[in-house]
This record gives sequence, structure tokens and C-alpha cells, in this order.
Amino acid sequence: MRLRRTAVLGRGVPSAAFRLTPGQAITLAFGSVLAVGTALLSLPAATEERSATFLEALFTATSALCVTGHIVVDTPVFWSPFGQIVIMVLIQIGGFGVMSLATLLGLLVARRLGLRTRLTAVSETHTVAVGDVRRVLVGVAVITLATEVVVAVLLTGRFWLAYDEPFGRAVWLGVFHAVSSFNNAGFALFSDNLMSFATDPWICLPICAAIILGGMGFPVIMELRRRIRFPRRWTLNTVTVVSGTTFLLVAGAVALTALEWSNPATLGPMDPAGRILAGFTMSVMPRTAGFNSIDVSQMHGASWYVTDILMFIGGGPAGTAGGLKITTFAVLLFIIVAELRGDTAVNMFGKRLPRSTHREALTVALLSLALVVGSTLAIMVMTPFGLDRVLFEVISAFATVGLSTGITADLPAAAQLILIVLMFIGRLGPVLLGTALALTRQKRMYELPKERPIIG
Repeated sequence: MRLRRTAVLGRGVPSAAFRLTPGQAITLAFGSVLAVGTALLSLPAATEERSATFLEALFTATSALCVTGHIVVDTPVFWSPFGQIVIMVLIQIGGFGVMSLATLLGLLVARRLGLRTRLTAVSETHTVAVGDVRRVLVGVAVITLATEVVVAVLLTGRFWLAYDEPFGRAVWLGVFHAVSSFNNAGFALFSDNLMSFATDPWICLPICAAIILGGMGFPVIMELRRRIRFPRRWTLNTVTVVSGTTFLLVAGAVALTALEWSNPATLGPMDPAGRILAGFTMSVMPRTAGFNSIDVSQMHGASWYVTDILMFIGGGPAGTAGGLKITTFAVLLFIIVAELRGDTAVNMFGKRLPRSTHREALTVALLSLALVVGSTLAIMVMTPFGLDRVLFEVISAFATVGLSTGITADLPAAAQLILIVLMFIGRLGPVLLGTALALTRQKRMYELPKERPIIG
């Protein structure tokens, strides 16, 4: 009887050595979709003239799946309609989440979820308890589709009526840019991105609204939908994201508009209203979107530095944004304030933070900083470009932004591979990827004696 039971267990239950953790499952899923996307973009049907090289296909697929927007070829010229559809689908999958999408499809087909599937979805969304997976995923899908449809209709009407685009072409432009903006991807079907529409509020503002909404994170969107009139009942996560987003948008718009106001290569030729709109738009884009309505390569060095800061902080957690995340930055800020004041606990917006949150924030921040510093040094060794341009590219890739000073296509293959790795890590998160790559996780049954080194 014992042998029979062992045989049954051996067939039905996977060995612990081959059982994937949620982090490993998510990483493997993203890698699998990336491989398929690369293969599709390598097909002759995906390009207009010559076939894409493996590196061009891999870079573009990674940029789309990781909702970054970095490009090494001109999207509307190089890629065929089929290739552009592949890019859009990868953006949608990457923004929604590979495992979240797979779980939702499983719900629609089987109408039930296994425990491991629920745990994987929870690990990817970072938002819910196991029992709430069904409700949250359906809510996320509804929010995504509703926002994209509204933005697509607005953009379609503008392209059709104001720019004399044929109706079919206007619909395609509207749908593509709606998907790209809500998912914070930054891919555009114009060679100059959005520069031709820098002073058109009917194009820029719907795109900005979609970027802000997607970048706030799905938990915040869902709570605002229920309690937008009751801010006192908002969770700490929502208060932090809304407050941080508002502050960064205003501060970024003021700083970038002031710095570029008289720059003849960016805001200088525009009328005052156009300068304000373009300055606000360029403050929204470092929220990890990647569209540009002015020539980033012609911006002042100080403007690059401000953009670096905005990109590195990023948007809200559990959404389409990348970067360090507003919540992580806020926790670090309040830790510093508490330490300077000599407080025994870290309090943030009327709530006390657990010590585990301190460790998580410090871990994410230090890992992110190490990746940015190490990658910047490596690319500077490989290329003749200066620190300001290389740092901008690295932060843009890691934060899945996609803005560029114009050097991405000129980087050697090894440097582009570094950006590919940064985009992949930036989308999954350094902690999630580190957890997935960890060989063992054993709980210690003992504690070491305490001793305190001198700090500062």
C-alpha cells in the first residue's frame, strides 16, 4: 500500500525540486512570451524592407513586453503593420501582466482557479489576498479596456477630423497610442514620436491622462473608483501614490518648463500656452511612459538631471509603471525624517510602518542603485558617450521609461544587451527576480549575537 501511494504521488505531484515558486513562474512566463515575440518580429512579414536582425527583434520585443519604449529602429518605417500589431499585443500583455492575463483567461475558460495559480497571480499583482484574485483581475481588465477605449475614441476623432487621416488609419493610430499610453509604453507610430503634436491638447492631454492613470497602479485606481469622495478612508498606499504623483507632476512641470522656456531647440519657438502644455507633457512622460513631445537630445543638461530623478522614482506599484516606485521613495523619505527626529517608530500619513517595510524599501533602493551604477559604468567603458547621456539611457531602461538622448541605436551590441537586461529586471522588479533566481530559502533556527557598528 505504501509503494502504491508513493507511485501515485510520484505521478500526480511534482517533485519539490521541479516545483516553481510564484516568482520563478512569473519570470519564466515573461521569458517565454519574450521568446515568442522575438521570433515573430524576426519574421520577414514583420518588417517593410529587410528582415530584422536578432538583436533588433529582441530589443524591440523586450522594450514592448516590458512597456519601455526604447527603440533601435524607426517604428512606423521599419516595422510592417503585422510587426506593429505584434508590438501592440506585447505591450498589452506586458502592461496587464503575463501571469495575470493567463489567470484571467483560465477564469474565463474553466471558471475556477487552483491554489498555485491564485498565489502566482497575487505575487504578480502585489495587491490582493488569495480569495480576491477573481474579483481583482476582472476589475483590472475592465479598467484597462474602458480607459483604452475612451482614449482611442478621442484620438481617433482628432486624427480623423483635424489631421485628415483616413478613417481606418485614424482608428489604428487611436487604438495603438491608447494601448501604448495606458500601459506606459511610449511606442508611437510617428517618426518624431509626439513632437508634431506638442501644442495640441486634444492629442497630448488624453495620452497624458492615460499615462497618469495607468502609472498610479491598479489598486489605487480601484480604490478611487469606490471611494474617491472619501479621502479619509483611503488606504496608506492610495494616499501615498496620489500625493506623490501630484507633487512630482507639478514639481516636474515647473522645473522642466522653467529650464527649457528659452531653449530654441525645445520650448523656445512655441507660444506661452504651447510651452506650458509641452512642459507638463514632458513632466508626465518620466512617469515611465516614454513619449516625447520635444527633442530630448536638445534639452539642457539640468533638464536631463531632473528627468533622471523623475524616471528613477517612477510611478505607483502594481500597475504599468516602473522605477523605484513612489511608495518606496516615500518610505525611505519618512525613515530619514524619523531618524533625524529621533523617533522610535516610522510614521507616514498617520500610520505606523512595520519594520519589514523598512527592509523591503532599503533592499529595493540599494539593488536599483547598484544596477544603475554598475550598468552606467559598463556602458561608459564600452562607448565614447559622457556620463549625462549614458546615465539617462540606463535609468530610462531600468525604470521602463523609454526616453532617450538619441544614442540608443548607436550603442554597440553589448551595451544594447545591458539595456535589454535592465528593461527585463525593471519590469519584473529586482526583488521578484532575485527571489526567482534564489536557489534555496531556508529559515534560520537560531539568532546571532547583536553588535552595533559605528554609523556615520
